[in-house]
Amino acid sequence: MTEGVQHRRVETDERYDVFHTDCLARDVVDHVTSRWGVWVLISLRRNDLRFYELRESIRGISEKMLAQTLRALVEDGLVWRKVEPTTPPQVTYGLTEFGRDVGEPLTELFDRITRRLSALDPA
Repeated sequence: MTEGVQHRRVETDERYDVFHTDCLARDVVDHVTSRWGVWVLISLRRNDLRFYELRESIRGISEKMLAQTLRALVEDGLVWRKVEPTTPPQVTYGLTEFGRDVGEPLTELFDRITRRLSALDPA
């Protein structure tokens, strides 16, 4: 028996409970609030971007981490991916309606923090 692991299935008609390890929403919350997930959603809030544009807009992210983060967000239905059949392929990413809905409070949080920090900065 494994201690600390909760083995309760969340029924589709029940309210999701992110405190249970098998809650479907928990993975999405983990991906959105991951170190890079937040920045991907914020970067895509205004424009659809190609992979290299996303990499340039999110300073400090490696190509590997960006690819992993995008893969998770696409699987979660937050981000869409379009591949142009060119050589090399041009891959563009954008927010789905669900991604915009989830990203809105993150954008508001980011904007509040930057406004507050700007007000505190004496320069």
